[in-house]
Amino acid sequence: MESTKEQALIPQSLITEGYVREALKADKGSEALLRSWKVVDFTKRGDNYACVVTSVEVKYTKSGVQHEVSYVVKLNACRAPQGGPDFSPVIFAKEGRFYQEIVPVLNEVLISAGQEVLRVPKCFFVSLENGKEQLYLEDLRARDFKMFDRRKGMDYDHASLVLSELARLHSASYLLLKKLKEGESLSSKFDFISDEYLFSPDFAPVFESFMKSNVDTGITMLEAIGGYESSVEWLRNFKEEVPEVCSTGTQSEKYTSICHGDCWNNNVLFRYNDEGRPVEPMLVDLQISREASLACDLNYFLYTSLTGDVRRPNIDNFMTIYYSSYKEVLEGADVPMYFDKGELVKEFRSKNKLGLLFSMGIIPALLAEPEEAPEFLDQDLEKFMLEMKKVAFSLLKTNPLCKPRFLSIFDEFLESGLIS
Repeated sequence: MESTKEQALIPQSLITEGYVREALKADKGSEALLRSWKVVDFTKRGDNYACVVTSVEVKYTKSGVQHEVSYVVKLNACRAPQGGPDFSPVIFAKEGRFYQEIVPVLNEVLISAGQEVLRVPKCFFVSLENGKEQLYLEDLRARDFKMFDRRKGMDYDHASLVLSELARLHSASYLLLKKLKEGESLSSKFDFISDEYLFSPDFAPVFESFMKSNVDTGITMLEAIGGYESSVEWLRNFKEEVPEVCSTGTQSEKYTSICHGDCWNNNVLFRYNDEGRPVEPMLVDLQISREASLACDLNYFLYTSLTGDVRRPNIDNFMTIYYSSYKEVLEGADVPMYFDKGELVKEFRSKNKLGLLFSMGIIPALLAEPEEAPEFLDQDLEKFMLEMKKVAFSLLKTNPLCKPRFLSIFDEFLESGLIS
């Protein structure tokens, strides 16, 4: 077996030959004979926050012919943030079971409706052994999928692809719901998507502090910019609403879907044509997947991953793209569309506070250079939040993208009347 220095390290040392063999067997069949493997790191600071992502390069023989393949491996970081609970077991169970249990049935629904399967990576092996959790996934780099530069903000073409794919995820979950037995729900069939660990007794205080810290970041930014005194006061009052706002996602039964839960720039990859135009998206990192209003995913994505000059003039077009994709899936299954575009927009607007809340926390992480990004896994949560505020304040002075990115969101919500 080939070896590298990374294999002697934690958490990369969690990868074993037995796990690699299982992934290879699931991918290439029992005839594939493992010859050697090595761990090769490829991510950088700021790419991942909740776990460690690496890759395994494998050499194998099948039918006497030598081959090579690579797998992306997500690993328990082996170190819970100090001063808070270890939520690794929950997020690995959510993502692992999503691939194992939800993806196959959603794909069946989509195929029956004449649609392509859900655009997520193939998952070949899942280990949920406590403290050693790991997922072996298709290495999408082999199919030329790439992450969009998180500091730029997605353009119209990239955003349209993401919204269309979110619509396919949401509409497929609706069709699945209609197939369930009377009285059965998505959360009763897949109990892990209703596992709201963020609101659990152990984690709720930590999560609430984290979300309120996002508001503090917004306040710090607006005070530094100046001229938004009424909005600063509104945000101070808004902090008390944070627990309620975070828990509103499941209150719209009509729009309840299986949601990605964490759909922002770093959790979507793209494949491009020869002209450099994006032609296919891929949703990744499903570790916060949950049952919630479809509008939660829309707000999360549109207010974290787009600049104002792309989002504001195109909101109506984006709603049309999402609505049309959703409707197409239902029509393929001979199921009537059960809401119109106006109702969709109303539901989207009803969850705008979620979009505001997450944007204040994620935008600094998006714009920071890799060396500026604080390492969430290496420290206690309070220290991480303080460092993120410092990064946000520093970005105002050093990064010309920061101020317009923030102000576009506040100006949009001032115009809509969401904030004062």
